[in-house]
Amino acid sequence: MDNLTKTQLVLLVLLVSFVTSLVTGIVAVSLVSQGTASPIQTISRVIERVSEPQQTPVIQNAPPSEEELIVRLVKNVSPAVVSVVAARDIPVIEQYFINLFGDNEFLIPQYRQKGTERRQISSGTGFFVSADGLIVTNRHVVEDAAADYSVVTNDGKKIAVKVLARDPVRDIAVLKVEGTSHSFIPLGNSDGLNVGQTVVAIGNALGEFQNTVSVGVISGLRRTVVASGLSSGPEVLSQVIQTDAAINPGNSGGPLLDLAGRVIGINVAMAQGAENIGFSLPVNMVRKAVEDVKAEGKIVYPFLGIRYVMINPAVQKERKLPVDYGALLLASGGELAVLKDSPAAKAGLQAGDIILEFGAARVDQEHTLGDLIAQKRVGEKVKIKILRAGKEMIFEAALEERRI
Repeated sequence: MDNLTKTQLVLLVLLVSFVTSLVTGIVAVSLVSQGTASPIQTISRVIERVSEPQQTPVIQNAPPSEEELIVRLVKNVSPAVVSVVAARDIPVIEQYFINLFGDNEFLIPQYRQKGTERRQISSGTGFFVSADGLIVTNRHVVEDAAADYSVVTNDGKKIAVKVLARDPVRDIAVLKVEGTSHSFIPLGNSDGLNVGQTVVAIGNALGEFQNTVSVGVISGLRRTVVASGLSSGPEVLSQVIQTDAAINPGNSGGPLLDLAGRVIGINVAMAQGAENIGFSLPVNMVRKAVEDVKAEGKIVYPFLGIRYVMINPAVQKERKLPVDYGALLLASGGELAVLKDSPAAKAGLQAGDIILEFGAARVDQEHTLGDLIAQKRVGEKVKIKILRAGKEMIFEAALEERRI
């Protein structure tokens, strides 16, 4: 140490100080890196802890989706939907030639019947409404009285069926097959339907694709349309349900269902030249037909015995009437407004009366008098509120059977 010069001593001190500082810095950095995370690492770890996936609790008895409801519905009701097939003996025509001139140059074709052949002539759809084999379909599906009818079930079984009744007024028919344990579809209530409500239609589309399913909504209620293409000619269908669920040829007579699997209508017609405009008869009409067949063995309609015009604001203005609703009893076509010896005549109704209520139901454009009468039963006594000479009066009429 004594031999070191002053300059060497200074350099040694500086070297020792540098090494000491370097070692101290390395130790300090090491301690900091081990003890405290960087801000970025801290944020990352916080995010990881907060966003750590949590197990979603299982909801017991979660309500099914609309798709699940429809799949379940179709599975449940399909065994009760059948194809209705008509068959009859069709003449077999053969062609032959005659020779008028004794040579083979001028052969004249002729035609003659050579026996008959059993052929399928039409098909539609129907559905069971009771376990003992009652089936509902459209009247036009079974309108050929000379044909024999059978139904084909969802599993391909063919069963002979008997036509019990054809509705003389509405496009409804009731059929019957043997048996007591058939799957059937419960009837709903068409009075509480809403536009926009989801519906399902099932039918034998095009007479070829059995139990075809289509889904849509109720597009309108209480429509009046004219159905053509029937052998009996055009037919007015009133108070029908409009739907955008596809209804194709062959679907006639099939059920229109709500999501609870209840029948709310019977598919009857579609609009030509348009897409997704179909029509169904309200199920309450079907229910009455079934009840009539069970009780009477036929479909019957009550009879009041009047001629009338429905009142609306235009009729009120034209005839200077005191109300803009109801049914004005009015003679037409040489016929009396109140038919002689009819239930209406026996009750005391007169020409010029305005029927305001029938059976406590208001008579208006949405509830026509004809529809209100049709809902009643033969023999039922109904209270009728009328307006006569500015005074409201109530009468009671006992409905009789309509002769058709």
